Formats: sequence, structure tokens, C-alpha cells
Amino acid sequence: RGLGDVYKRQVWRLGKDNDEQRGMSSMSGSLRIIGGRWRSRKIKFAIEDAVRPSPDRVRETLFNWLSLDIAGASCLELFAGSGALSIEALSRGAKDVVIVDSSAQVLRQIKSNLDTLEADSKLWHCVRSDAIAWLAAQTGQAWDIIFLDPPFSSDYLSKCLQIIDEQKLLKSKGFIYFESANPLTKGDLGEGSEQHWLVYRQKKSGAVHYGLICQP
Repeated sequence: RGLGDVYKRQVWRLGKDNDEQRGMSSMSGSLRIIGGRWRSRKIKFAIEDAVRPSPDRVRETLFNWLSLDIAGASCLELFAGSGALSIEALSRGAKDVVIVDSSAQVLRQIKSNLDTLEADSKLWHCVRSDAIAWLAAQTGQAWDIIFLDPPFSSDYLSKCLQIIDEQKLLKSKGFIYFESANPLTKGDLGEGSEQHWLVYRQKKSGAVHYGLICQP
């Protein structure tokens, strides 16, 4: 089955909704794609309190780390915000991406970016949902790379890691990318799942701690 079949009941259809359009802010920011076929192309992102795009330096380091893994990878981005990580992944040859965010405005802007870039619609799906609830409902599937950048003031990182571990949502030899306000420790890896995860790489850029998690 293709991604369209797997997610057809979960994918939020990004059509026009007059009531939402009236309340949609016209404010947006922009950033550049770092590498791949869309290198140097600009994309816009919705300006909302929860949207915190990964800095250029961080994205460049991340995809250098993933340079041997991204081509052909199946990717999931939770708390998508700008969607920059999914778009960067597609630019560099990812097989497909699923993009999850709870904001209609955020997802509308991501879809607009993908349409502007003429991305193949068979390779991506935007899902409007609470990320934790959506993740907990996933069974019988797994991803090569999961991008996980929740609000820094929340405990969503450990909750997501616990769900991913319990439901086997990361493929063997896969990676989880994370961003957080503090260095990741064993205590942040989810109750009862500390022995199932390894912090493979970790760095800091400005106020952002980021890195890769994998299975030991």
C-alpha cells in the first residue's frame, strides 16, 4: 500500500476553510533550504509562538550527520512548525515524509511551500493532529528517521520517546533527531525505556541542544 492508503483516514485535507481563512495571520518568516535539489530556495513559515525553525547551522550539521542515511529514507516530523526538516529531507532524496502539527495555519504554509517547490504529492502527507495522540495511535509501521522538536517547556520529548519505544515506530538502525533546551540525559529518554535508547550524537548551538538518538 502507498502512503495515501495508509494515512487516508488521518491526513488533514488542506483545502480552503472560510472561517479559518478569516482568522489566519498574514505574517510569515522565511529561511533557506541548505542542500539537495532545492538548495538555496527560500521557504516561508507561519509566525506563531510554537514555531521555532531549526537554525541554518543546526540543520546543516544534522544533515551532514545523516548524509549516508537520508536518501531513500522514510521520515516522520512531529511538531513540524516550519516543516523545514521534512522539506530538507525531501530535497536530499528521502523516500517520503509525514508531517504532523496541530495548527491549521502552519500546515497550510507547509503545503504552500511544497506546492511552490513542485514536490511530488505522493511523497508527502500533512496531518493536522495533536502529535502525542497521533503517535500513540500508530501501529504496524515504522520510520527510518523521526524528527522530534517539541516545545521546550513541555515533557513531550520523553513522552514521544516512550511511545516510539513501546510501539516499535523506529526501524532498526534508524535515528531520532531531537532539539531541547537542555542536554539530553538518561532521565529524559522516557520512563522504563532508558536501556532501549542511546544518545548517539549531541551538540549545542546558541540556546539549542540537538542530537541523534538510536537503538543500542
